[in-house]
Amino acid sequence: MDIPDEVLISLKETSEEFSKEIRMLAAVHLYQMRRLSSGRAAQLAGVPRVSFLQSLSHYGVPVFELSPDELQQDIQNA
Repeated sequence: MDIPDEVLISLKETSEEFSKEIRMLAAVHLYQMRRLSSGRAAQLAGVPRVSFLQSLSHYGVPVFELSPDELQQDIQNA
């Protein structure tokens, strides 16, 4: 990814740091949209799955997001 130096200077980040952050943001977003599993999102972010799941709260994304029907089904199965 070609990032202008001015952007990196404004962010006070190196190209590598910014690239890692962009990958994490993309992984979180794709996970939130249910387009990637947590394992695949972690792979995209370049971190272990447990680390990815732990980082979701930092971005305000719940680890598990159940619909009312899914929650009711889980309650019935318990």
